[in-house]
Amino acid sequence: MSADEHDNNDSEDQGLPDSGHHLSEEEVERALASFEAEFNEGQNQADQPVGHTESGVADEAGLDSGPADESSVEPDEADGVAADFDQELEGLIGNRAKAAVMVTRLASAELLAAFCQISDISAWCIQAREGAVAVLRNLDGDGPEAAIRDLTTVVSGLSAILAVNRADKLEVTLWISGQSGQTLAPPILFAATADFVEDLMIGTTTVDRLRQDGAAIFDSGEYNREKAMGIIASHTRFGAGGSTRQGRVE
Repeated sequence: MSADEHDNNDSEDQGLPDSGHHLSEEEVERALASFEAEFNEGQNQADQPVGHTESGVADEAGLDSGPADESSVEPDEADGVAADFDQELEGLIGNRAKAAVMVTRLASAELLAAFCQISDISAWCIQAREGAVAVLRNLDGDGPEAAIRDLTTVVSGLSAILAVNRADKLEVTLWISGQSGQTLAPPILFAATADFVEDLMIGTTTVDRLRQDGAAIFDSGEYNREKAMGIIASHTRFGAGGSTRQGRVE
């Protein structure tokens, strides 16, 4: 191999362009000096502390290297998911009912909502031709039983049926004067009540969905005692056992 070919191969191995002439010793020294300077600079950056390097990268990217904003974690949403999980778990083991309704023979859901208010019961009361139905909010423990006990105690002579779904087991009981009585088979109740009662109990519909479908729904929580007593008076002005054009009390 000639000297020219040897020089050309050395030029290619070093990644230097083949300019067609030999490099002088001065040019080689300058190239080596430049390479050594770049190498030393890279070595110095590698020797810097990791925290400093990461900070530099963050600064170059325009990012704030301070502590993350805790609000970005959205704790309210996380708490909501945890609460839903806890409620679902309580429902599965029976400590919390999945659904509970009080079925009455009252012709007015507004009147039932007023009765619930003076009995300290939180419920949505739904109008139905077969009789007004109260959907209970308090599903913890014996909350449903306490609610119907209070209702049938405060409203003298009022009888009602309590239907409760606990751990996917339906229980239907007749209540009167604050006392539980005869138990009924769920199909008997469903055959004598509006279709939405069964749908609510098995979880195929909700109060919100019924409202969207046009059902007349009254919230006992929207009444104070004075308003509730006014509603009761308007429905019972002809006697506690009588009826008006708007409803009746049995």
